Amino acid sequence: MVPLGRLPALPLARGSTRRRLLAAGASAASPLPWPGLHTWRRAPPSDLRSWGPNGPCVPNTDKAGAPEAGAGVGDGSSLAEMGALVLSTADPLAKAHLTHAAFSRWAAGGLPVGLARAPDHPARPEKPLAVTQKEVPTHKAMGVPLNAYMLHNLAHVELNAIDLAWDTVVRFSPLRDTLGDGFFARVADDESRHFRWYSQRLAELGFRYGDMPVHNLLWRECAKSSSDVSARMAVIPLVQNLNRKLEALMLDRD
Repeated sequence: MVPLGRLPALPLARGSTRRRLLAAGASAASPLPWPGLHTWRRAPPSDLRSWGPNGPCVPNTDKAGAPEAGAGVGDGSSLAEMGALVLSTADPLAKAHLTHAAFSRWAAGGLPVGLARAPDHPARPEKPLAVTQKEVPTHKAMGVPLNAYMLHNLAHVELNAIDLAWDTVVRFSPLRDTLGDGFFARVADDESRHFRWYSQRLAELGFRYGDMPVHNLLWRECAKSSSDVSARMAVIPLVQNLNRKLEALMLDRD
């Protein structure tokens, strides 16, 4: 690395050249819209919630013993009430089932966004054990295969993403005109599908979500933005990026 004191002085652009450079820089800094966004928003709920030999498929039966319809979700009179029910559900697979049932009912039409009270913290099962980021052991320290270790980490990220999306729906439902009626409910449904895929593969490897310690970084940062929707929109992508970096560091540590 060149010491800062020895960096050459660069001439400043002037006049029209400077304006062109500034315009080019602003254009490069502006994020490009995802071309598939409108198609994704209009798509019906996906029932491809298992993973077969050829990729995603419709599950024949629910191995966890809970129906995809989601017991109790029909009692909700609004999307926000359904979201509060999901947030109050501790079992991860049941949370995923209820999410899909809630979004499917919403997508069918006829439900208002409504209002509901979000719990301070989403319900969680007794396991996994939550520790600080520094206390999360490596896969070698636990004596588990790397693929199972990474799948468990990914499942944990998806579970937090489900709760984060529903918390945004419930907590900020008065801002639905700005955020979009069903945007984050659709995000929650996508994340619930991913959680099921990871859970299925973990089971095939002889593990289940909860078998390994996890950190609670994502939800802790989410809680800090509970009263500010702008902060919520800004903080979460940053925390997700940090989470990926932490996982990479854990791999390097091995």
